[in-house]
Amino acid sequence: MNDHALDSYKHAITRRHLLRAGSTGIGSLALHSMLAPDALAADVVRRSPHYAPKAKRIIFLFMNGAPSQQDLFDYKPKLDEFHGKELFKKYDSKSKSWSKEGFVEKNQRLTGMTSGQRSFPVARSNWKFKQHGEGGAWISELLPYTARVADDLCFVKSMHTEAINHDPAVTFFQTGHQQPGRPSFGAWMSYGLGNENSDLPAFCVLISNGTGRPGSQPVYTKLWSSGFLPGVHQGVQLRGGKAPVLYLNSQPGESVESRRRMIGRIGDLNRMQYETFGDPEIVTRIAQYEMAFRMQMSVPEATDLSGEPQSILDLYGPECRVPGKFAANALLARRLAERGVRFVQLYHRGWDQHGGLIGALPKQCKDTDQACAALITDLKQRGMLEDTLVIWGGEFGRTTYSQGGAGKAANGRDHHPRCFTYWMAGGGIRPGITHGQTDEVGYNIVKDPVHVHDFQATAMHLMGIDHERLVFKYQGRRFRLTDVHGKVVAPIVT
Repeated sequence: MNDHALDSYKHAITRRHLLRAGSTGIGSLALHSMLAPDALAADVVRRSPHYAPKAKRIIFLFMNGAPSQQDLFDYKPKLDEFHGKELFKKYDSKSKSWSKEGFVEKNQRLTGMTSGQRSFPVARSNWKFKQHGEGGAWISELLPYTARVADDLCFVKSMHTEAINHDPAVTFFQTGHQQPGRPSFGAWMSYGLGNENSDLPAFCVLISNGTGRPGSQPVYTKLWSSGFLPGVHQGVQLRGGKAPVLYLNSQPGESVESRRRMIGRIGDLNRMQYETFGDPEIVTRIAQYEMAFRMQMSVPEATDLSGEPQSILDLYGPECRVPGKFAANALLARRLAERGVRFVQLYHRGWDQHGGLIGALPKQCKDTDQACAALITDLKQRGMLEDTLVIWGGEFGRTTYSQGGAGKAANGRDHHPRCFTYWMAGGGIRPGITHGQTDEVGYNIVKDPVHVHDFQATAMHLMGIDHERLVFKYQGRRFRLTDVHGKVVAPIVT
């Protein structure tokens, strides 16, 4: 080999060296986010044309299983008049026309649970509705506490989604995609905005089981995963009971000092490994050990309700004293929010009422109604509602037709992604209004549709984030929560 060739060889970069150098750069960014998260967040803001934020934090009350909008918010008096009549028009292939009888052309997907039905009768609600507040919002008698705070809420009656089954529909709302593997909403917020409290995660998850259909609709860790974002942005689940976070407490006889020394030595070993291999996941491991140590003090303090005044406990109701109940999680969500947690996700299971709706729906509402209203009132009293975005809703809606026979009232409704209701409050949302409209039987949207990606874009906008600019490059593509879709729903923003 001549001297010129040898010199060229010495300056060549192999594919292995290139990949190692690239991973080191990613790891350095993650290490920077661990040691100086506020600086990283500021850097993200400088790179993006962000808006002045109206909200500092989000509390997402997710009703897992899909509440029935016809029985709670989307009042349709025509359902009483048309009860028992066939919902769908019939198509005549010879004349290529639809029958005059019926209300909706049958040209959409149905689930396997009702696609075989011969009859699709319009089904009225079993409960009465009244208008509440100066905005005149229609609310079912099942939600008397929510009715009291109607003027603080914005009802979006024209939500629609793409998935018709639970798992992809829930995943779509939480990650912007029906298939698992993408970062969750809370992880994106953590990545884009950083953490306000270094002793608590930026993203926390709380789960409760409903009494309407106990044990139904499980939720999975993929829903609060960081996906391809650095692992430090993954949600941390807090559980009911004496150990809110698993494996957090020290072992019997272990002092705080010895725990600190152990974490320090593990950190030294991990840094040595990082310097050798440049794997960014090693940096995540260091950050998680450090966070776990700090959470040993911060989590018990945040979850201890003994200092709450009796008036607040009465506001949320007796179940707020029972760890793991929805009321307890709602109160804990407020405590986490006031301690700087960016995104608190509550899942309440049991809303999937294909049958037994008349018996089950009142139980689900009793689980949640008082606590939801209490959360709004509590935040408002503390001056936090103006910069806290509270969201309530499920993965899709329920059908106008009855699953099975209609009887005197609907006792079961199937999945319905074409239209359903969400409510939002605080954090820059216009209070006391209703946005969007469905047809006379509540089956299709006739005014101001709001897609899941529109909802996500709007929530991000309120948090000061341009959904088109907060991106992460992965496997050669720039990803974002709203994929390549979404627009801010301006009429509901102050």
